[in-house]
Amino acid sequence: MEKLKNKTVGSFVAQDFRTAAVFTKYQIDFCCKGNRTITEVCDKQDIDPDVLIQNVYDVLQSENDNTIDFNSWPLDLMVDYIEKTHHRYVEEKSPILVQFLDKLCKVHGGGHPELFKINELFIAGAGELAQHMKKEELMLFPYIKRMVKTKESNGILSQPSFGTVSNPIAMMMEEHETEGDRFSEIAKLTNNYNAPSDGCTTYKVTFAMLKEFEEDLHKHIHLENNILFPKAVILEKEFPEVE
Repeated sequence: MEKLKNKTVGSFVAQDFRTAAVFTKYQIDFCCKGNRTITEVCDKQDIDPDVLIQNVYDVLQSENDNTIDFNSWPLDLMVDYIEKTHHRYVEEKSPILVQFLDKLCKVHGGGHPELFKINELFIAGAGELAQHMKKEELMLFPYIKRMVKTKESNGILSQPSFGTVSNPIAMMMEEHETEGDRFSEIAKLTNNYNAPSDGCTTYKVTFAMLKEFEEDLHKHIHLENNILFPKAVILEKEFPEVE
């Protein structure tokens, strides 16, 4: 039990994504700040570490044939999955949510002024995420896939323009944290995505979509911060000419 308390939150989620539900229940950030240990988060949030560990352990011991072992995937497959699943999700859902939030501001903004701040935050986040994903797709991800291909062919890896993979990764992780904080604020402003009693159907649908968007973003960031990025750093170190 004591040994588990020194493991990071992100390592538990990387082992089995079902544990994310436990950390979410305790309002523990498992994606952007997944590098903190169980002891650290429990001390900060006044949580009994033994209770938290037991909840996590129960999930790990339970059977679930549908659990995807992302940790075992090759990095080029992980890159393709993130692009086709999570990047595409952001691209498809962002304009719909912008349209819905704009409508809510016009119809309900008078009685719910917080909608204007929610709208402002989401528009900013959608814009930043679009730029963030393009940087990954045009710079970081192709290099990771090139490393995998070069390793498989026992070839020589030329040094990228950004020096080492750790440089763009540091930038991406910083941007992840910014978006995580932004959506934490949106969650607070929406009362954890619960529409008010006078909210219309569009109100409820929009908040439900925002909640789904944040959940997808958490999984998206988790896959990169806790699995893809650390493994990319390790892989690059196998090529001494780019160290």
